[in-house]
Amino acid sequence: MCAQMYYRGKMFGFVHLYNGQEAVSTGFIKLLKQEDCVVSTYCDHVHALTEGVPARQVMSELFGKTTGCCRGKGGSMHMFSKEHNVLGGFAFIGEGIPVATGAAFTSKYKREVLKEDCDEVTLAFFGDGTCNNGQFFECLNMAALWKLPIVFVVENNLWAIGMSHLRSTSDPQIWKKGPAFGMPGVHVDGMDVLKVMEVAQEAIGRARRGKGPTLVECETYRFRGHSLADPDELRDPAEKAHYATRDPITALKKYLFENNLASEAELKAIDKKIDEIIEDSVEFAYESPVPARNQLLENVFADPRGFGIGPMVSTDVRILNLRKELLRCSLKV
Repeated sequence: MCAQMYYRGKMFGFVHLYNGQEAVSTGFIKLLKQEDCVVSTYCDHVHALTEGVPARQVMSELFGKTTGCCRGKGGSMHMFSKEHNVLGGFAFIGEGIPVATGAAFTSKYKREVLKEDCDEVTLAFFGDGTCNNGQFFECLNMAALWKLPIVFVVENNLWAIGMSHLRSTSDPQIWKKGPAFGMPGVHVDGMDVLKVMEVAQEAIGRARRGKGPTLVECETYRFRGHSLADPDELRDPAEKAHYATRDPITALKKYLFENNLASEAELKAIDKKIDEIIEDSVEFAYESPVPARNQLLENVFADPRGFGIGPMVSTDVRILNLRKELLRCSLKV
């Protein structure tokens, strides 16, 4: 549905789909408590949905409407929800890892300094391309040094936009970087939700017990291009066809049938309910208003009246008029 709405011009900028990687988000986030935190990348609409942010709020944010979880100002790559402890999607790779490390430090501070009954855990999701960035190494070091309650979850889909993971790193086995910093490193089939959940249970439990961080490499694959603006011409069609046969949703359905855990009718009922939720969220987003013009500078400059709520102050208006004049002058030149 995101793809349909994007191509109809209802979503703007870049929208990054998650098809093929669903087992990672579900396998980890569904084990969290309400007070735990999630930090995402630019596929954040899926992590937000899994964490419990209502579909209406997520779809409206993708549409850029005021009823979105960020009032339409975050869009597809910057979703936050204070209520659900979703601490953001981050467009630049590696940006979210220091934020997640800080959140984990907060939990440790509550527990050890403020003597609160706190066993909060933070999950930091990021891709294979991020693992060559400085923030990744710095935060692994800090988290291990202070035994922070965090799990670093690498969604290794083998491609960083159009760069093959095998061509961009000296050792493609990312999980090995964990032991180098004194924390467990684990590799798991990221297209099997049950295997992911098993690994996640151990890593999250370890963090809750105060034993420190874990690095988990989930080897998965995205079925679409990096974003909906990506023609996806660099990957071998045979490679894409191979991974398509390992669709995590199809695999889970097969497991449920083979173990007599669900009937065809039950799964069809679930699919029908999902379709209804999606249709409702799209209709809600269509009908929701766009942000008012006087919201343009909210949360950009300090607001002594209370964090960006209220009409523009005169200074804001003068700034807007100045920008208009500069634009007019540049057009004349």
